[in-house]
Amino acid sequence: MISVEGLTVEFGVKPLFLDASFVVNDRDRIALVGKNGAGKSTMLKILCGKQTPTAGNIAVPNDQTVGYLPQVMILQDDTTVREETRKAFAKVTALKEKIDVMNRQLAERTDYESDSYMELVEKFTQEHERFMMLGGDNYEAEIERTLTGLGFSRKDFDRPTNEFSGGWRMRIELAKILLQKPDVLLLDEPTNHLDIESIQWLEQQLAQTAQAVVLVSHDRAFINNVTNRTLEISCGKVIDYKVKYDEYVRLRAERREQQIRAYENQQKEIADTKQFIERFRYQATKAVQVQQRIRQLEKIVPIEIDEVDNSSLHLKFPPCLRSGDYPVICDQVAKHYGEHQVFSSVDMLIKRGEKVAFVGKNGEGKSTLVKCIMGEIPFDGTLKVGHNVQIGYFAQNQAQLLDESLSVFETIDNVAKGEVRLRINDILGAFMFGGEASEKKVKVLSGGERSRLAMIRLLLEPVNFLILDEPTNHLDMQSKDVLKEAIKAFDGTVIVVSHDRDFLDGLVDKVYEFADGRVREHLGGIYDYLRFHNAETISDALGSNGAKRQEEEAKAAPDEEKNEKKEKEQALSYAERKEHQKRISRIQKQIKECEKRIEEMESKLSDLAKQLESPENAANMSLVNQYTEMQSSLDAEMAKWEELSLSLEG
Repeated sequence: MISVEGLTVEFGVKPLFLDASFVVNDRDRIALVGKNGAGKSTMLKILCGKQTPTAGNIAVPNDQTVGYLPQVMILQDDTTVREETRKAFAKVTALKEKIDVMNRQLAERTDYESDSYMELVEKFTQEHERFMMLGGDNYEAEIERTLTGLGFSRKDFDRPTNEFSGGWRMRIELAKILLQKPDVLLLDEPTNHLDIESIQWLEQQLAQTAQAVVLVSHDRAFINNVTNRTLEISCGKVIDYKVKYDEYVRLRAERREQQIRAYENQQKEIADTKQFIERFRYQATKAVQVQQRIRQLEKIVPIEIDEVDNSSLHLKFPPCLRSGDYPVICDQVAKHYGEHQVFSSVDMLIKRGEKVAFVGKNGEGKSTLVKCIMGEIPFDGTLKVGHNVQIGYFAQNQAQLLDESLSVFETIDNVAKGEVRLRINDILGAFMFGGEASEKKVKVLSGGERSRLAMIRLLLEPVNFLILDEPTNHLDMQSKDVLKEAIKAFDGTVIVVSHDRDFLDGLVDKVYEFADGRVREHLGGIYDYLRFHNAETISDALGSNGAKRQEEEAKAAPDEEKNEKKEKEQALSYAERKEHQKRISRIQKQIKECEKRIEEMESKLSDLAKQLESPENAANMSLVNQYTEMQSSLDAEMAKWEELSLSLEG
């Protein structure tokens, strides 16, 4: 569908691309990857014709259409959401107006036998058939379905676009591009401003569409679910891996190992050749061989090793005060704006050292509860922040509080203490502020760059309770890995508001679901949460299916059972809830200790079995007795583990 041949782009001394060639075929789902600054966004602009390369050819058939979503665009402010989205069907609406004019002419004219009337009938029939092939009057339903899928409610459809934030207006542009159904979709960071449910919906749309897709994204789960091919931009080259992203990561590691071995062999060959030349340069009997070696050296093409980011960098939070056992305690917390109830009856107990996730659709109250915890807004009920709790808060508006007169380096140098000051450049490099970028003034940074800088600043402050509101929106995969490892190693308490499943996986041990005005607790990680809902996607868990299923189950229960459940909930005091939480923690600790003993016993049992397999120990009764006793102990420990697990479920 799109053919790229000999593509070269030069902005400075070193070319961004050099002689790159590839083809985007029908049904390709391509992830465009590479370190920041490698040229991913530039490549998308070239593919859609918005930027001209220094050299090379980009061939797009005349009948092919290309839809392009950039990271930043100028948006209109003079229409409603519905009217703006309807612009995607400009050709259809123009055709409908043309058909309506012809229809009126046919109704008004009476010269039924004339040639011009018959020509009008034929033209009307042709245009009407074309109109129906384009979807006819169904486009209004398509608009509503797409806007709803991207998170808009029906009451939003007729609101002016200037009432929405930049992220929501980008959703409108994404809706327009999807509704146009181009042959090739070029998407630059489409998930940055989407919540979990909208991302899941977009995944399904891209999987079902017949078009080719080329996308840049730092959401690993998203590109794994959507793409089947990976184009890597590295060292000015485009390397084609016809596999999903996870498989690409494995193949790339193997490729780099091969490059390193080949590079080392080449360096040894060069060193040996130079040594031969220097040794025999002035011996007449070796003159021919020396000249051969010199020519051989000149012909060697240096082997390049793929670029690697500083993703292996490990950040460590500075030491901080120990907080109380329960940094956050919510008892029947509620929040409303006028008649609108955001949430009610929130009971939450977050222990010191826990890392929890807040998930839910936009508008369900995640950020609102965070503001309640921060003491920024009033609320109903009881909310206590524990003893010695020092909160570090990251939200998108935190970036606006940076001192614009300072440079990037100075901003971090002002908060860094101790050994960290010696690694400021490494830390800045890991978050895409390497080299000259560290000398930029804050006032010239983009919104995304400011957000990254605010994140680094927060990581270096001595706090024991982190609240992170969508922390990964402007981070690439390597930076997200650095942040994730830093949070995992953090011994304080963390609340993460995020839609990034890959980031949450293995990071959080509890999930709070915000839906239908309620906040529900789910023990375990993000994928345990999905299994609890018996859902394959977070969209199913959060969406109407999950809510309806819970409502139907509640309605199906006998009245007596419901009343009994209600009475128990009312009788369960705060002290009892706290005691219940302690009991759960105690059982979980016992289970972990039990699992450790089981692992040790299984290892010893395996060693004994290997010893008994050898002929010299076949009649060794001492070993036989040890094996029998160990097996009995293991069986008893397994029974204990099973009993503890059942008591936890109860």
